[in-house]
Amino acid sequence: MPAENLRWETLQALKNSPKGSITFDPYWSERGEHILAGCKEALSLSPHTGIILERLNSSPLQKSGFLTSHSGDSSPGLSEEIPTTSFSSGSISDINAKQNTISTALSLKAEREQAVSDEVKDDNSETDVSEASSPATLPAMSLLSPKAMETAGHIIRFEEEHREKAKMALRLRQETQEKLVAAAASSESEQLKRFEEFMELKQRQEYQSMRDMMERETKESIGRQEKLKEEQRHRIKILNLRVRELEQQRLREEELERQRQVEGRERLRSLNTIQGEILQLNQLLEPSTLNKTELPAGSLSSYSTRGNQLCSQVSEVVRKTAEGEFPSVEDMTVAERALHEMRALIRLMQEEVVKVQEKKKKDREEEEAQRKQAELQAQREAQKKEAQSAKEQAQRKGLQNSAEDSTVKWSKELQHSAAQCVQAFEHLNSPKDAQTKKLKLELQKAATIPVSQISSNSGSQLREIFDKIDKLLSGRAVVSGGKSVSTSQHPQGLDFVSYKLAEKFVKQGEEEVASHHEAAFPIAVVASGVWELHPRVGELILAHLHKKCPYSVPHYPPMKEGTPVEEYQRILGYRVDDSGVEGQDSFLKRMSGMIRLYAAMIQLRWPYSSRQGSVPHGLNHGWRWLAQMLNMEPLADITATLLFDFLEVCGNALMKQYQGQFWKLILLLKEEYFPRIEAVTSSGQMGSVIRLKQFLETSLQSRQISPPNGQLSSTFWRS
Repeated sequence: MPAENLRWETLQALKNSPKGSITFDPYWSERGEHILAGCKEALSLSPHTGIILERLNSSPLQKSGFLTSHSGDSSPGLSEEIPTTSFSSGSISDINAKQNTISTALSLKAEREQAVSDEVKDDNSETDVSEASSPATLPAMSLLSPKAMETAGHIIRFEEEHREKAKMALRLRQETQEKLVAAAASSESEQLKRFEEFMELKQRQEYQSMRDMMERETKESIGRQEKLKEEQRHRIKILNLRVRELEQQRLREEELERQRQVEGRERLRSLNTIQGEILQLNQLLEPSTLNKTELPAGSLSSYSTRGNQLCSQVSEVVRKTAEGEFPSVEDMTVAERALHEMRALIRLMQEEVVKVQEKKKKDREEEEAQRKQAELQAQREAQKKEAQSAKEQAQRKGLQNSAEDSTVKWSKELQHSAAQCVQAFEHLNSPKDAQTKKLKLELQKAATIPVSQISSNSGSQLREIFDKIDKLLSGRAVVSGGKSVSTSQHPQGLDFVSYKLAEKFVKQGEEEVASHHEAAFPIAVVASGVWELHPRVGELILAHLHKKCPYSVPHYPPMKEGTPVEEYQRILGYRVDDSGVEGQDSFLKRMSGMIRLYAAMIQLRWPYSSRQGSVPHGLNHGWRWLAQMLNMEPLADITATLLFDFLEVCGNALMKQYQGQFWKLILLLKEEYFPRIEAVTSSGQMGSVIRLKQFLETSLQSRQISPPNGQLSSTFWRS
């Protein structure tokens, strides 16, 4: 019984030994491990093995089938050859020695089995595991207990089964390894093919990339060549343009040189003409000639000295041309100034001679007058009494039939001044040479074209026109028709330009204002500015206006005995030509335009004038005109038309200037003078009468006269 109890202790010892702690993993093949991978530890017997050995029977060991051990046996004490030895029960040191011997043997056997197993794995052979790992049969060891023998047999049988399973697993693993090797070889072959294909694709891509790059570089090269060609063509075009410009410049320079030569020769001819005229005029200043004029000796000497100085100036200029040079513009200016001064000198001398002669003539006339004064004194007194009585008789019967004597005299003086102006430029008016004729035409254009350009567009344009007219009248050069012209180019140039300019202003009123009533104000403001700076032009404007429209005086010219009807109609302002006398409507339209221009001039002043004082011909003349019109018997059609036009243009300005006196005059016109107009007007001429009546009634009713249409405002001059 004690022995049976020790069996379980033996099994417990075996369980606690390293062999007993070995675990079997059925998935070793799937992980690709060796079946004995968990048995790498060194095998050794448990300390309790000695107890077992003490209890073993001392009989010789028998060879037993279950002690046969093959490669891979993992039971301690059963896989090695154990010599037949008797263990004494009381020797512990012998037991320990035996245990060490057995442990060493088992360790050597395990190492040998591991080497054999590795060799089998490396060679991948089909050799039987039992043949490679089976050692020499060990002597059997017999246990005393049958139960132990049975247990050992079960263990051995289990190990054999496990060994068979290991062989089968090893075979399967070998097959699997072969399949894996074949699959790996096939995969590697496929990968090699794919690699070769990849390399071929990469080579083709590199070739395609290289070809694309070459094509791109080719295109870029072609583009650069085209760009270079285009730049070359552009340079050639620019060079051609420059060559053409140089050629044109050369032609222009040649043309300018030819023109300079022509102008130089023209200036040279003009210089020779000026020198000849100055020499001729200087002969008039010689002492022998001046002595005949009965001038004082001091004046004779000064005229002669100044004439010689002017001749010397021109001779100095001519001397330059003798050296092969053409006279410059400055030289011509000096020569023309000298000629102009010579003419002025002659004019002064002639005026002084005329004054001396007039003085002598006046002295003789005074003596004659004193002699006759006594004789005519009585006659004058008688005539004066008769005239006074006739005037009183006429006043008792009605209004005057003509303007006042002072007004008529003033108008005649203006006409006489205009006639003298025409006589002054008689030489220029009927030129004998082509050059003078050309100069006359250029001066006339320079005077009339700016006036024709006056319109109501903007104030800045009017200022440019005014400056151009002012420069022309001041003797400075202006550009007309692309040519420079000046009144100093001819001694009679200023008189001619003044006369033509005044004539053009009146003609604009006769034509432009007659068609467009608003045009009266821009024309009148320029005329007023010119009148203020150049009074001679203003007098000529009045002279032309009185001649073409005698009603602007105001004056109703009587028909003298022996005067032809056509001539009398011209005096009244009608146009008479080969086709006959113009119609009444055309006549009234022209008269209306001129009266409107006159009414605008007397109330306007040039806004940029620097002079102080009143307008040169202001509203007082308008008041005088209106008062004298109401003192004369009205004429059919013309009187009503002129009164309406004058009041419509100038009524607002007269109302502001004279206030109460003006309204008294308008009331007189409405109540006393208007019935006289109606009395002399036929039924077919009532249009102007009706317009005047409506105007008077509206004005008296509202006690206000509206500003005329087209009157210039401050915004007009800022435009």
